[in-house]
Amino acid sequence: VGVCKQEMIQKKNAVLVDGVILNGPIMDSKAGEKFVEEACKIIMEEIVQKADDVTEKVCEWQAPEMLKQILDLEMRDTGECHQKILQLCRDVIKYSVKTNHPRFFNQLYAGIDYYSLVARFITEALNPSVYTYEVSPVFLLVEEAVIKKMIEFIGWEEGDGIFNPGGSVSNMYAMNLARYKFCPEIKEKGLSGLPRLVLFASEECHYSMKKAASFLGIGTENVYFIKTDERGKMIPEELEKQVHRARKEGSAPFLVCATAGTTVLGAFDPLDKIADICEKHGLWLHVDASWGGSALISRKHRRLLHGIHRADSVAWNPHKMLLAGIQCCALLVKDNAGLLKKCYSAEAAYLFQQDKFYDVSYDTGDKSIQCSRRPDAFKFWLMWKALGTTGLEERVNRALALARYLVEEIKKREGFQLLLEPEYANVCFWYIPPSLRKMEDGPEFWQKLHQVAPIIKERMMKKGSMMLGYQPHRGKVNFFRQVVISPQVSREDMDFLLDEIELLAKDL
Repeated sequence: VGVCKQEMIQKKNAVLVDGVILNGPIMDSKAGEKFVEEACKIIMEEIVQKADDVTEKVCEWQAPEMLKQILDLEMRDTGECHQKILQLCRDVIKYSVKTNHPRFFNQLYAGIDYYSLVARFITEALNPSVYTYEVSPVFLLVEEAVIKKMIEFIGWEEGDGIFNPGGSVSNMYAMNLARYKFCPEIKEKGLSGLPRLVLFASEECHYSMKKAASFLGIGTENVYFIKTDERGKMIPEELEKQVHRARKEGSAPFLVCATAGTTVLGAFDPLDKIADICEKHGLWLHVDASWGGSALISRKHRRLLHGIHRADSVAWNPHKMLLAGIQCCALLVKDNAGLLKKCYSAEAAYLFQQDKFYDVSYDTGDKSIQCSRRPDAFKFWLMWKALGTTGLEERVNRALALARYLVEEIKKREGFQLLLEPEYANVCFWYIPPSLRKMEDGPEFWQKLHQVAPIIKERMMKKGSMMLGYQPHRGKVNFFRQVVISPQVSREDMDFLLDEIELLAKDL
């Protein structure tokens, strides 16, 4: 080795610093390019080309200890050959859940959009960070264009916005922004000296509201949860009562968080009536439309969000119903006077210099709590360019039509029982096995039924036939929550879902 190094030094006039040769790159570009080419072939063959193949498994279930052994997770001092690494890539794909499978119904995202996928390939290869125009010119302009269009669908004449790593972060942004609007001095002086701040959200709101209140120092006890009706919608009269209660206690109400598309039941709060109360009491109205926001694209279903134009801020995740690819989440703000920047700006002189040779208003990174930030809007933009608004609208309409088909089929089948008529893509139901169908309705019946869904879930996972979520909810025992999203889902998949549950539970 020493002889080879000596020859290299002599041949190339190498510069040596601290025993390290500095001439030329140390990466083998040709070998790297070959590896990328072979890995992309595996991705095409094992993921993309199998995305609509229902004969494939949704998952290849392995217990954690067994999977640790299969994957050989240990990192070693010396690197391993490309063939071994390619095999690891195959194993990672094999033992991962195929969220693009037509029978993956487990979460509020699913499926594969080919344009969004290509956009992700491009951004992963370019490795940009979206904070200044000089390092991310295309992606900053793309984000601006997408935000403008989303604002248009909300119904605002103007506004602002930013893409974030998740709807939970968007909700936290909004909560902090509302607090800053209420008491701007908090940015410099902090929490000391502030009154006891109180915010309001429905009992069915996303758990990120509690997390945001905790993270921001507001405190979870200062989140007043408003009662909901039997469909899971916030009751405006109860909100009014709680606002009066907070004021009577000497607290300072500042924010109402409404939900457009709750996580479990898919409920939409009555935004118009809530907006009336917010206007009356001078409260910021934030709408968490992370799940339900995509209904705005549909002329048929946008009525679900009637009144959303009266909100001060909106969280909307195109990576859910519209398949923009995780993660793709926007916080949109009605204010167009720089409130976002005023709230979050730190004016880092090494990044946001004001004497640049171009218009520095395009350096939008100072309105983010992040420094490095992914170009998530690009996935949505490329997909939107390819499909057009009508193509996105078709996705929403078809998903909700499939949900309606499933509901009607559930009504026809013995042993299946709906919790409620859905208004969105969440279909919640129990499956009652034959052994329980003649049992008297009472505590013992419900206790036994509570055990049914977890057993069926275990069996479908180990078989790999499909994935379907279940949960208990507000006093109701475990039930299935089926969510339709992917355009690869068909009527046949709805029929299969019901048939498979019957098959997996026939001995229960």
